[in-house]
Amino acid sequence: PESYFREPDEVAWATRFGLATEDGHVRDYRAFVDAARSAGTSNNGVFGVRIMWGSLERMMEGLGQVPGKPDLPILEEALGPLTFVHLRREDIAAQAVSWCRAEQTGYWQQGDVISQEPHQDIAQTRLLMETIRKHNAAWQAWFDAQGVEPHTVTYEQLIGDRLRVIQGIAAKLAIELPSSWRPQSAHQKQADMLNRAWSDALRTSMGR
Repeated sequence: PESYFREPDEVAWATRFGLATEDGHVRDYRAFVDAARSAGTSNNGVFGVRIMWGSLERMMEGLGQVPGKPDLPILEEALGPLTFVHLRREDIAAQAVSWCRAEQTGYWQQGDVISQEPHQDIAQTRLLMETIRKHNAAWQAWFDAQGVEPHTVTYEQLIGDRLRVIQGIAAKLAIELPSSWRPQSAHQKQADMLNRAWSDALRTSMGR
């Protein structure tokens, strides 16, 4: 799924959707959500979107969050009935390294252009590790507050057995996969030996 609601990309997506923007935001957030919903809905009628913790506040602000009221009804009014798949990574040191490298280079996914070469920064990666911990805890607190039981998947499970993970998600969505279907992806693993070296150095700095 795409990250339609990532705030730094809001203007880019709004422009692609043909919506007016002003001061770094789309003028009509409801129209923006409707356009994202249309763009992210596959042929079987399922809408999928990737939402990072840092994006949720902007979403709720744009949709008219009511202080003291649950977020879930507002989200479902805008997006329809929701099923949450909580994807997290067990190895947060490796996650922090990947995040740090992407921030430094501007290369987040295939198709991006590297803006500068990466350089090892232990302080930055340690700060990102702490941010990851806080975001994981914030999501769990939000799920608890909304009465949501997400379908939890780890990055490690996904790369270890994609078929089994996707079958689990499909079952949660009540979607029946063809028996002969197998997952395929045009994406390639971005981590390399540099990531491993940085991760090892990060763990060493923390005495692990």
